[in-house]
Amino acid sequence: MLENLMKFASFCWKPFSGNENNSGGGGGGGGCVDGGIGRDGLLWFCDIGKYAYGDFSMAVVQANQVLEDQSQIESGPFGTFVGVYDGHGGHQTARYVCDNLFRHFREISEEAQGVTSDTIHRAFLETEGGFTSLVSELWSSQPQMASVGSCCLVGVICQQTLYVANAGDSRAVLGRKVGSTGGIAAIQLSTEHNANMEAVRQELRELHPDDPQIVVLKHGVWRVKGIIQVSRSIGDVYMKHAQFNTEALNAKFRLPEPMTKPILTANPSIISLPLQSNDSFLIFASDGLWEHLSNEKAVDIVHSNPRAESAKRLINAALCEAARKREMRFSDLTRIDKKVRRHFHDDITVIVLFLNHDLITRGFVQGPPVSLRSALEH
Repeated sequence: MLENLMKFASFCWKPFSGNENNSGGGGGGGGCVDGGIGRDGLLWFCDIGKYAYGDFSMAVVQANQVLEDQSQIESGPFGTFVGVYDGHGGHQTARYVCDNLFRHFREISEEAQGVTSDTIHRAFLETEGGFTSLVSELWSSQPQMASVGSCCLVGVICQQTLYVANAGDSRAVLGRKVGSTGGIAAIQLSTEHNANMEAVRQELRELHPDDPQIVVLKHGVWRVKGIIQVSRSIGDVYMKHAQFNTEALNAKFRLPEPMTKPILTANPSIISLPLQSNDSFLIFASDGLWEHLSNEKAVDIVHSNPRAESAKRLINAALCEAARKREMRFSDLTRIDKKVRRHFHDDITVIVLFLNHDLITRGFVQGPPVSLRSALEH
């Protein structure tokens, strides 16, 4: 049995050699085909690419002055890892997570000789600990780093099993074929942690029974302590460690009373499920997409169109809806520059994975390893 386990670990965690790692963030193709990486104004995209178990499509549109979303796809003999990191309060945490989470995941999983929900959970906490240490090192010169955070959505495919881990309000949705009718069902896989959800408010009240202000309704929006919408994230250490909630911090982030225990957490919600032959594709996206598109609409768009440009097509559909809500034309919206654009929509990141079950069930990995992350700035 031990021999079989070691064979599994060797298959799933064979390291990349140095010349196999192609990074798209610096301009390389990273698995993209038919021209590789493209840019159109504030839009960055890989229209179609190849990963271990099929095709993928990836895109991000910038709205903030500095892009706060980061994302990556890592794929090879070990399986496939997808990450969508939606920063808030700045770009620093999302970039840190993109630099470090996958590395921790690989190291922890190799040590454990396989992927489990626990290895993913430990990777989240290791990344959280590293960022907290960075904030501590920079505290005297850059105290604002304590108020920067990032939502974190991760998908892992290994040995015919899908894991989805989420901290924050990004979302993963599965498109599953329904019988032989040609229909498609939209199945949300991730649990979200946003104070606008009654279940999240109830969880916070149960965790903090002595704090009547743990969630506050401000201008029609529920916020944790009246400040932040998400209840789980990486970073936001001013809501987790009392030593970072002092006068050095911007007044809008300071709590009026002493913090006796962490208010936010980096613990993700994690599910695992065996992939089925009628599972067609996966959509991983930051909440900027879901503000404008329902799960069903997004799945229908992917299902009803060619695979190429799927991620870009979803972003454009969201931008069309954002323009419609403001009674303006899509073409006029796309001419608005970053920073001002944030008044109309958020940074939006989308990664679509198409599932080739012949490759998945045979355990066959197509093509060279892929390591691709979205551009740091457009």
